Amino acid sequence: MVKRSFIGIVEAGEALIQQAIDAMREFRAAEAANAPAEEVERLRLVADSLYHAVIDFQLIEAKHPPDTIH
Repeated sequence: MVKRSFIGIVEAGEALIQQAIDAMREFRAAEAANAPAEEVERLRLVADSLYHAVIDFQLIEAKHPPDTIH
């Protein structure tokens, strides 16, 4: 039952997870390309925000809401 619940959580948040992965890739690419510092920081903040959204979503779906939602 735990495995099924976990798979359901992942499937339900798959689009959000993909957004977070894409944002991290964009951030890393900007770093590697020596993009302006402001752009790199903006992309880092977007990636970080999406990462926290994924975690919050998964905790909520697992019926363990976080103390603070980002």
